[in-house]
Amino acid sequence: QVQLVESGGGLVQAGNSLRLSCAASGRTFSRYTMGWFRQAPEKEREFVAAISWTGGSTNYADSVKGRFTISRDNAKNMVYLQMDSLQPEDTAVYYCAADRPPSSLYHLVGDYWGQGTQVTVSS
Repeated sequence: QVQLVESGGGLVQAGNSLRLSCAASGRTFSRYTMGWFRQAPEKEREFVAAISWTGGSTNYADSVKGRFTISRDNAKNMVYLQMDSLQPEDTAVYYCAADRPPSSLYHLVGDYWGQGTQVTVSS
């Protein structure tokens, strides 16, 4: 079992940055592919970014590529999402997700989910 708790959301103006954090529990965290999803009002949840268990490989949605950076610290059981150049269309609830091995950076299914953290970007 893995429990995920997100933090770091908030209200920012367009062009600014936020860093989301996801704290994970569980002894096997370091073997999980981790990712971030988001859900805007009245829209389906969508993939944002994923990172391999080693941290050596990443995958991003086209809409955030070049602006967002996912990283992890296995020693601290943490995953991060650095979000730069935020735009109003990035407004959503952001969810941390974990996939048990074997898993794919390109098809994260979300075996475990956090409760989400709200990100609001004003224009």
